[in-house]
Amino acid sequence: MKRSIFLLICACFMSLTTKAQDVKNHNLEVSKNLEIFNALYKHLDLMYVDTLDANKVVTAGIDAMLNTLDPYTEYYPEVRQKDLKTMLTGKYAGIGALIRYHQKLKRVVIDEPYEGMPAAEAGLKKGDVILQIDDTVTTDKNVSYVSSHLRGEPGTTFMLKVLRPSTGKKLSFKMTRRAIKMPEITWYGMLPNRVGYINLNTFTGEPAKPMRLAFLDLKKQGAEKLILDLRGNGGGSLSECVDILNMWIPKGVRIVETKGKLKRANNDYRTRMEPLDTVMPIVVLVNRETASASEITSGALQDLKRGIIIGTRTYGKGLVQVPNIELPYNANLKLTTSRYYLPSGRGIKMKEGIKPDVEIKPDTMANITLYLDRMDSTEVMFDYAVDYISKHPTIASAKDFHLTDADYEDFKQRVVKAGFTYDQVSKSQFDDLIKTAKFEGYYDDAKAEFDALKAKIDHHDVNRDLDAHRNEIQMLLEQEIISAYYYQAGQLQIALRTDKTMAEAERILNENDTYKRILNSE
Repeated sequence: MKRSIFLLICACFMSLTTKAQDVKNHNLEVSKNLEIFNALYKHLDLMYVDTLDANKVVTAGIDAMLNTLDPYTEYYPEVRQKDLKTMLTGKYAGIGALIRYHQKLKRVVIDEPYEGMPAAEAGLKKGDVILQIDDTVTTDKNVSYVSSHLRGEPGTTFMLKVLRPSTGKKLSFKMTRRAIKMPEITWYGMLPNRVGYINLNTFTGEPAKPMRLAFLDLKKQGAEKLILDLRGNGGGSLSECVDILNMWIPKGVRIVETKGKLKRANNDYRTRMEPLDTVMPIVVLVNRETASASEITSGALQDLKRGIIIGTRTYGKGLVQVPNIELPYNANLKLTTSRYYLPSGRGIKMKEGIKPDVEIKPDTMANITLYLDRMDSTEVMFDYAVDYISKHPTIASAKDFHLTDADYEDFKQRVVKAGFTYDQVSKSQFDDLIKTAKFEGYYDDAKAEFDALKAKIDHHDVNRDLDAHRNEIQMLLEQEIISAYYYQAGQLQIALRTDKTMAEAERILNENDTYKRILNSE
């Protein structure tokens, strides 16, 4: 017995000695490498052929060091403090409008004023060409330059001069910058069969309060089932996430646990209040851009059998950051300090994310639609929307708005007249096939067949493609238009009409047995 105790003491002593030696070696390596870095920079500064910019060189070195860690540990020097503040609060001061570069005009234009923000209140419209900000002419500037001059301190004023294409008139507006923050909830409302819908686009700021109010309002309107849309929600506050989950999960339940190197990084997050509803069926919609707090929300509901998840596998951000560690000279560090673990004990591995209970592959768009929406140098879709808005002071509600057959025919003619073209996937693949055929030596024998196929592929019938893909093209066109009347909420309602993930969520909620089977499956 004494011998066993003695051996145990010896083992503990050896373990402590080994750990102490490991710590000593680690500290020695840190000290050695910092000394090398300091000496290296001194030699560069003294002897390098050109004068070094200390801010640029050292910041590049810091960024390179942090890039070896994880994507979320980030250095903010003094000049980037505004970026840090915007990241932490989701707020910035400006006029509240999306701007874009118009390829055909070679100018920066207003794309979409935000509801209730200075741009909308002043009367700026989609398509207005930004000519001048105070004394700064912007007709030869890019989006980044114009954006930086539209932003500033809250309460500051400036004169904005624009050209309105629909009238050809130059207009001047006295603008006052305000703190701009997008609403946490893009839109919520009732769907058929007593299904409520909430689109939550961020956990940054304080979204728990508007979420609570929206949910109570839906229940008041008769909602008996809920769809929570977290697609594209990149996350935010962990505590807000827990408070939102608390609406459907009883008090005192562990939602998430964080574990890190330091004791203070270890936390246990539990619901703090009595819930609003613990039985209402819930479906959560997720996609590849669902991350961080959104993954905790969907994963916790899944683990606790309180809701089912539909969509595609989520992003996979299982790391927690302290966002504002102060450094000398007004610099800051956003630092990953822990990993989070869901109620079942599982973590979220990077790029693996939450696996949905029901997987729905994302919709794909035809090549012509992609070019019209994102890569069209003629800007024909944008310009059609601007013209339509100028001719229609009002339109039907967002849920009822549709372009007519005549409207779409007008759009088609504009596309053809503008000389719109796009790269066909079939042509690219055909060219690759010819290269392969020549390499393998059978091209000459099949040249007649290749030529016949090439003639058909080269016959680029834009009219035919516009008809074949009308549904998805018209949906995007209607979204371009409706943003001028009903802002992002209207755009979302139009997109939901043809959303197959949404349709599947409604189907499952309306089939109680199917919902229960999926909910209780392992």
